[in-house]
Amino acid sequence: MYQRYKDGWVEVISGCMFAGKTEELIRRIKVLEFAKKEIMVFKPKIDNRYSDTKVVSHAGSSVESIVISYPKEILKLIKPTTEVIAIDEVQFFDDSICEVCNILASMHKRVMCAGLDMDFRGEPFGPMPKLITQAEFVTKLTAVCNKCGAPATRTQRIINGKPANYNDPTILVGASENYEARCRHCHEVIDHPFLKED
Repeated sequence: MYQRYKDGWVEVISGCMFAGKTEELIRRIKVLEFAKKEIMVFKPKIDNRYSDTKVVSHAGSSVESIVISYPKEILKLIKPTTEVIAIDEVQFFDDSICEVCNILASMHKRVMCAGLDMDFRGEPFGPMPKLITQAEFVTKLTAVCNKCGAPATRTQRIINGKPANYNDPTILVGASENYEARCRHCHEVIDHPFLKED
C-alpha cells in the first residue's frame, strides 16, 4: 500500500547582501499562502532597517512578521495548525536557532530560513554553517559585484568610503549606505590577521 512521505524539513536560502534572499523567502511565502497553507513569519528584533514589524526585501516586497529576540520564542508562539514557519535574517540569532529548526521539522513543520552565509570579513556568519549542514535543502544565491560585474558571493562593508577593518564588530545593521556586493577578487578587509607578517 502506498505510504505518503512525512512533512517536516528545513530549507535555507543563503548568500551575500543584495542577492535576493529575502525576496526569494517572500516569494515562497506568497506561493504557500496561495495554496492556503498556514504560515507564521518571524524576524529578529535587531533588523529594523525598513520596518519594525514587516519582513522587507531591498526591492520593496514585504510580509507581516512576528518580531522576536530569542529563537525559543518561536516554539512558544507557533500554533498546532501552523504548517510553515519562515524566518528571515537567521544569521543574527545564536546557535539555538538550529535546534529550534530541528524541533520544528520533527513536528512536521516546513521551516524556511534566509540569511547571510558570510559576514563582512568573508567568514562564516553565526549559526549559518551549522544550519546549512543540517538543512534538507539549501539555495545559495549570488548578486552582482559592484566593482567589476562578476557574480558576487561576499558582502563588502564600507565605513566612511573605505573598506572595514577586520577587528570591527561583526554586526552592523545597514543597507546600501554601508554595504556592497562583491566577488572574491574585489572583496577587501583591512588588517586581516592572516595576511600580517610574522
